[in-house]
Amino acid sequence: MIASVLRLSRHDCKALRITDPYSIHRVVYSLFEDTRSEAEKLTSKPNGILYADKGGDFKQRQILLLSDREPMQPEHGEVVSKQIPDAFLAHHRYGFKVTVNPTRRNNASRKLVPVKEHKAVAEWFAERAGRSWGFEVIPEYLQIQRLGVQQFRKGEQTLTHGSATLKGELRVIDREHFVRSFRQGIGRGRAFGFGLLQIAPISNPFKR
Repeated sequence: MIASVLRLSRHDCKALRITDPYSIHRVVYSLFEDTRSEAEKLTSKPNGILYADKGGDFKQRQILLLSDREPMQPEHGEVVSKQIPDAFLAHHRYGFKVTVNPTRRNNASRKLVPVKEHKAVAEWFAERAGRSWGFEVIPEYLQIQRLGVQQFRKGEQTLTHGSATLKGELRVIDREHFVRSFRQGIGRGRAFGFGLLQIAPISNPFKR
């Protein structure tokens, strides 16, 4: 896996017409060739690209990227990349930050509904982590830093995603599932900047 950062100046953002989350998606995906076959696209095979828009200030915007192949250098902006060593994913405990699209399926209608309240989001995240993502959350360190809504137009459609940014510590309980979660992302909306686990190993959890 390759970790990269895309740095965009104010001029770059203007040249690339970055105005909403969909334009960020467009810019990120322009850095990669789609290596999937038409059949693989129909089966929703992951495209090997995750990203997280970190925002920025008046001068510069930064977007974190995680991919299974090297990104191309853009016409506007700069990409800096490095290979992630296998040993990086061999630790037992990590500090993490992630922005997710928390949803549950309504039992009666079978429709996906957003999870909105702080407590409900924390419970949703902890439940999904242990059941599907290969790690457990350390409850006393879990913070929900921001709840919001991502909305943009795609063609004739207006798409709306609930958004929650969480920070804390995790403990790996299933290495295979954890590695897959890191490489493929977690939750829904991964094509639009959700689900990238930003992690840093904690070698000694008793030192803070």
